[in-house]
Amino acid sequence: MTKSDEINVVEVSSIPSEAKLPTAFGEFKIRVFNEASTGFDHVALTLGEMEGPDPVLVRVHSECLTGDAFTSLRCDCGPQLHAALKAISDKGWGCLLYLRQEGRGIGLHAKIQAYRLQDLGADTLDANLMLGLPADNRDYKIAASMLESLKIDKVSLLTNNPNKINQLKEYGIDVYERVPLVVGVGDSNRSYLETKVDRMGHSIEKDKLE
Repeated sequence: MTKSDEINVVEVSSIPSEAKLPTAFGEFKIRVFNEASTGFDHVALTLGEMEGPDPVLVRVHSECLTGDAFTSLRCDCGPQLHAALKAISDKGWGCLLYLRQEGRGIGLHAKIQAYRLQDLGADTLDANLMLGLPADNRDYKIAASMLESLKIDKVSLLTNNPNKINQLKEYGIDVYERVPLVVGVGDSNRSYLETKVDRMGHSIEKDKLE
């Protein structure tokens, strides 16, 4: 039996959901984690070895179809994703978690409805509330579980969001430091970012939004 024959007869259930992933920022390893309570598949991209005494550079990134895939300028998500991968690549090791929490956890359909309300003058927080939805519905328990599975318990977290830090700490992750991630600021998303600072407590220096 040839090697290709052996591959053809292997049981699907025995194949780990992980593989090499060459990217513009280097060759990462991609792993998929299924969240039983939601049915969502979340992704971990890792570069290098995760175990050791030093904090791991980590980005916990929530899915944003419009920003990540369609390069929308309404938010800073796409630039944050790419900047995080570059930062990990430049450091030589680290981890990016990609969570299926579209629209701060309200889903794509409601997110675009919120966009419509924003087009009519609402800010990003009020648009969610007008739809009867939370301003931010994300829960980072799955992120903590993924990090634990990767044997990561101490992180340097690429974020501007204090709630993300607080939740990870509550779920047992040692957030050693916050690493600011302010990129992609422009005329189309400046008010969106100002709302994050003024009404949602995000840590972004005002002069970074000018």
